[in-house]
Amino acid sequence: MIDRITLPSGLTILIETLPYVRSVALGYTLRSGSAVESVEHGGASHFLEHLVFKGTAHRNTTEIAQVIDILGGDVDAFTGKEYTSFYAHVLDEQVGTALDLLTDIVTSPRFTDEDLEMERRVILEEINMVEDTPDDLVHEIFVTAFWRDHPLGRPILGTEETVMRLQRPQIEAHYAETFHPTNLIFCASGNVRAEQIVPFLEKTFPVDSRSPVRNTWTAPQPSQHVIFKEKKELEQVHLCLGSRGYPQEMKERFAAALFNTILGGGMSSRLFQRIREKEGLAYSVASFHNGYLHGGYQAVYAACVPKNLRRVLNITLEEMREFKRHGATAAELSSAKLHLKGSILLSLESTISRMSGIARQEYYFGKQFSPDEIIQQIDAVTLEDILSVANTVVDPESLSLTVIGNVKTPSITTEMLRDAV
Repeated sequence: MIDRITLPSGLTILIETLPYVRSVALGYTLRSGSAVESVEHGGASHFLEHLVFKGTAHRNTTEIAQVIDILGGDVDAFTGKEYTSFYAHVLDEQVGTALDLLTDIVTSPRFTDEDLEMERRVILEEINMVEDTPDDLVHEIFVTAFWRDHPLGRPILGTEETVMRLQRPQIEAHYAETFHPTNLIFCASGNVRAEQIVPFLEKTFPVDSRSPVRNTWTAPQPSQHVIFKEKKELEQVHLCLGSRGYPQEMKERFAAALFNTILGGGMSSRLFQRIREKEGLAYSVASFHNGYLHGGYQAVYAACVPKNLRRVLNITLEEMREFKRHGATAAELSSAKLHLKGSILLSLESTISRMSGIARQEYYFGKQFSPDEIIQQIDAVTLEDILSVANTVVDPESLSLTVIGNVKTPSITTEMLRDAV
C-alpha cells in the first residue's frame, strides 16, 4: 500500500510502509534533467546537483559530511536526462535526520563563487574520466550522434566549453526555475509512516506563488551514422550498435524488455552464447533498451580485440536479422519471462530499489503499478508481440554504429548496415 498525498504547494508525496524491515529509503526526484537545458548552458543540472552538497543556509560542507557519516547509510544524488534524484538509505531510527538533511540540501542551497570554482574543476575531471573510460565514451558518442541536435542527445555532464561558461547567475537562475514544489516528488519506502513525514513537509513547502518551469521536448528522430574514433592506447575496440526503440509510456515496453533479454540481456541470450561462449570473441557483450518520455533506442555493446571486430559485428547483425525474420521460440520467451519476473521480484527486497521504482513510475506515468500488475503484463506478451518489436527495432533506416579503439576506419558504411538487416 502506497500513501499518495499532494500538498497545497504542489509537492507530491509517496510513502510505502514496510513494517517488517529496519531500513528506509527516501528522497526527492526533480522533474528536471539535462534535457531541459539550453545548448549554451549544457551541464547546468549536473553542476547544480554537485553544488547543493557544498553548503546550505544552515550547514557548511563539513557539517553536511558529518551528518552523512553519522547516518551510516548512503546519501547521494544523480542527474539523468529527464530527472534528478537526491536520496538517502538509512536505518529507520535515522529517518528524521536524513529527511532534515535532504530537505535542507534541496530547499536551501548556498551558492558561492568559491564553491562554484571548486566544483567546476571536479566536473572537468569527471568529463576527462569519461574520455578515459571507453565503455562509457562509446555510448556517449553514439547517443550524441544518434539523437543529433536534440536535448536527449546532449551529454548529461555538459562539455568542457559549456561547463567553463556556467557562472553563478546561470546556476541560480536554473535552480529558481526548476526547484519548485510542483516539480518535486518525495518518495519513501521502508519502516516509515506518513505521519512521520507529512507534517514536516507541509511546514517546509508552503504554497509558492512562482510559476514553475517544466520544459518539454519533441520526440527525437534517429540520425543514422557510422562513427570511428581512433584511440591508439586502447587494447580493445568498443562498439555500440543501435537503432530506434520505444518511449517509456508505450505498452510495447514489456515486449521490448523481453526482446532485449533474448537478444543480449543475459548469459543465455543469443549474443552472449554465440559471441562469448561459442566463439570466444569477446569478454563483454550485452544489449539494452533505454526508454524516455518521448523516445527510446535499442543497442548492443561489445568489446573485443581489433581483429575480432568484423566478426563480432557480423554475428550481431546476423542474429538481429534472424530475429526480425523468425522471431523468438516459445522456450526463449518462457525463459525471458522468468528472468525478467525474477529480477523484478528480487528488486523488491531492497527499499532503495522500491523507492526509486515508485519515483520513476510517478514521473513517467503519474500512478503506481503493483508487482502483480507488472508481472501480468509480462505474462501477456506473445511470440507475435516479440516479432512485432523485432520488426520495429531492427530498423535498417536507423541502425547506427559507433566504434572507438586502436583501429583504422574500416570499410563499414550505413548502406552495409541497412543491407545486413
